[in-house]
Amino acid sequence: MPDSVDLAGLDEPSRGADDHSELLSELDSHDIAVAADAAETTDGPAFEFDAAADPDETFPQSVASGGPTPEGVILWTRVAPDRFDAGAPLAVQVARDEAMSDIVYSGVVTDTEGIRAHDYTVKVDLDGHLEADREYHYRFVYRGVASRVGRCQTLPRPEDSPESVRLAVLACQNYLNGYYPAFHYVAEEDVDFLVHLGDFIYESGAGHFKGLGSYEYEGREKSLPSGHDRVWGLEDYRYLYRLYRSDRFLQEALESHTLIAGWDDHEMVNDLYWDSETDAPAGDHPRADDPEFMTRLVADAMHAWWEFMPARVEYDPGGDSLQDRFQLWRDFEFGDLVTMAMTDERLFRDPPRRAIPTPDNVGPNREPPGRTMLGEEQREWLLDTITGSETKWTVWADEVLTSPFRFGSGPLSIYPVQGGWDGYTRERMAITETIAAADVENFVTLTGDMHCYVAAYKQSSYPGRVTGGEGVAQGERIGVEFMTPAVTSLNVAEALHLTRGRRKRVTEPLLSWLIPAMNPHIEFFDSHNWGYSVVEFTREDCTYVGYAVDKTVDSPDADRSVVAAYRVPDGVVNLEDVTAEYDD
Repeated sequence: MPDSVDLAGLDEPSRGADDHSELLSELDSHDIAVAADAAETTDGPAFEFDAAADPDETFPQSVASGGPTPEGVILWTRVAPDRFDAGAPLAVQVARDEAMSDIVYSGVVTDTEGIRAHDYTVKVDLDGHLEADREYHYRFVYRGVASRVGRCQTLPRPEDSPESVRLAVLACQNYLNGYYPAFHYVAEEDVDFLVHLGDFIYESGAGHFKGLGSYEYEGREKSLPSGHDRVWGLEDYRYLYRLYRSDRFLQEALESHTLIAGWDDHEMVNDLYWDSETDAPAGDHPRADDPEFMTRLVADAMHAWWEFMPARVEYDPGGDSLQDRFQLWRDFEFGDLVTMAMTDERLFRDPPRRAIPTPDNVGPNREPPGRTMLGEEQREWLLDTITGSETKWTVWADEVLTSPFRFGSGPLSIYPVQGGWDGYTRERMAITETIAAADVENFVTLTGDMHCYVAAYKQSSYPGRVTGGEGVAQGERIGVEFMTPAVTSLNVAEALHLTRGRRKRVTEPLLSWLIPAMNPHIEFFDSHNWGYSVVEFTREDCTYVGYAVDKTVDSPDADRSVVAAYRVPDGVVNLEDVTAEYDD
């Protein structure tokens, strides 16, 4: 690094072996929700129920599945507190058919005090009980009432050769900022799994994450138990999950598809990062300057996430470090077709840079060595997973934008998305160079967070100083990036009050032209719509379809349209616009 570079104020990391020690200590005091043991049995009164009984009164958040393996899934439900009886067992059944006549697994959870301790939620791990690459149906039975019947899916075995894998990809669903008809359409999609890239909840009970063009939505009000506008502890987080999961359309999607879940910042607090000086989490919160409070708050957030998300994230209370004890980052193999790596980009990230994000300040030569978003251990795991993948497609399920995002021209440019990888360009360069050197074929990144639709090329370098040096020419294409839009959360157009009427008709095509013009590696951009995307991998290609769904209508008949569709052929890094094939 040149001696003339001044790194003052750029948050030079000071990491050590005791990183996260206070959070580890705080987690020691928590009873983290793990999957309950179900005693296998085929009959008994626990399985008897009245077919006419209303399932919503006993199971107000319905059912869900997640954490797929080739031999099982995790099943989840929550019992209504006013229906709970500590002496009553909870039964679970799994069948090959929706009518639940061909039962392949049945069991009873008798540790009902454990259910009470975790806000009346329960997870049952069926790993080792099911067959690979199969669809199953399941239900819970409690005190004579059966839940709705859910559908779940197991992974193929690593040696299997599936013809295709279809994923519904979602992110960013601020309950206050719109309705969820997008989830109704997701429930009806013919997909294998639902991948959620984070911001499943938002930690505000008021309008902190709205903009000039945001509206009020009847029936979407919140009232946090603490009485504060922002989360203040475990009961607030639990309340938010209960509220979000009470939405019927969201329930439909989770009933219909097995979930692969990550997180971003709003599951904890906005703009979360790790402050190495205080060895505590920090971010956008009224008590952000209180390390002890923030440590308790993030531990509470993790506690509630474990309770309400059917995710296969192992927790080892004897681990010496946070990485040893807890790893959100994990990988999934869909036979020999797809390897997907999912990362945690919040618990290990260094503070945001305080430098103005101009072309002169965003380059990796302007960052101190060791600055990181992933942490060394996770970064090495990610690179080993991507470069060592032997499947046809290799996927990085990443929370924040990895490609450079410039607004402006030449020296007048800024890089406004500092919460994405533009804020961590040294580590991004190390990752990009390693993947480029390994000549990884068919590399796809699936991204959320920025509330836009994006189809872009990942390159070994980009024009400008963002990748170091002069960067006067486009680098080699090493893969593609697809961003899924927000379900409801604030996007650029809404922030500027440009999403309706004539303002939308004028600015939507203008912005969709302007951003790719400023960023030649970006093939498509839209920030005027909300919805979800479907990404399909086959032996021949990968296809991304971004759908827009009207979030202002709380109806299964809300308008849906295709915003963009792109196809990437096997072995060729080329984005082919196939939107016309999917337009209704």
